[in-house]
Amino acid sequence: MISLTFITGFITYNSAIFLMLAIAVVSFIVQWRFKSKFKQYSEIGLLSGLSGAEIAERMLRDHGITDVRVISVEGQLTDHYNPADKTVNLSPDVYHSRSVAAAAVAAHECGHAVQHAKAYSWLTFRSAMVPVINVASTLTQWTLTIGILLLFFAHTPWVLAIGVAALALVTTFSFITLPVEFDASNRALAWLNNNYNVMQTQEEHKQAKDALWWAAMTYVVAALSALATLLYYAQFLFGRRD
Repeated sequence: MISLTFITGFITYNSAIFLMLAIAVVSFIVQWRFKSKFKQYSEIGLLSGLSGAEIAERMLRDHGITDVRVISVEGQLTDHYNPADKTVNLSPDVYHSRSVAAAAVAAHECGHAVQHAKAYSWLTFRSAMVPVINVASTLTQWTLTIGILLLFFAHTPWVLAIGVAALALVTTFSFITLPVEFDASNRALAWLNNNYNVMQTQEEHKQAKDALWWAAMTYVVAALSALATLLYYAQFLFGRRD
């Protein structure tokens, strides 16, 4: 991995600020677009008439997975797979809905369950990092701000160095998440495409693919945002260059 010292030698403090703002704008657009697509496809009913919960159960059964439960959780866009207790957690808008969006999301979350069952390397690596990332995330909440104050007023870089190191771990985690999410979507789309009883037309499949693509883009901009934030704080640690 290229060192931060090397990278910050080419990226100035002002350009780091500009990069953060640019990614924030892109992130806003992507989030808006994703929510817009989800709302649009939530209003298009599946010809098969299956609910998100029924689709999830079918996908798990088709992959020979019998130890994973499909449950409903409160909230909007709270859908996720929990490898700790082996549950596919679907929001009410997905669990009960019989729409294209619900089918896409339910299949995607089951894609993670399939990854878990098959010991998909990126998911295994990501899951192993979670305890470390929880600690790193907590550290960044106070070490970055306090570290900058100590650097400027006491010329002590160690606290900021800890914060930047923790933020580097969080950023790495964000990028490791990308192949996990893209692979889950690919598994979901492949299964949906091969199951006429679930998704009966190519148009439905095209819409599901579009919905999952925009969902994936939210993870991409989140990773880029984490990288831009890392470069911003690294400029303080390794020396501001204007």
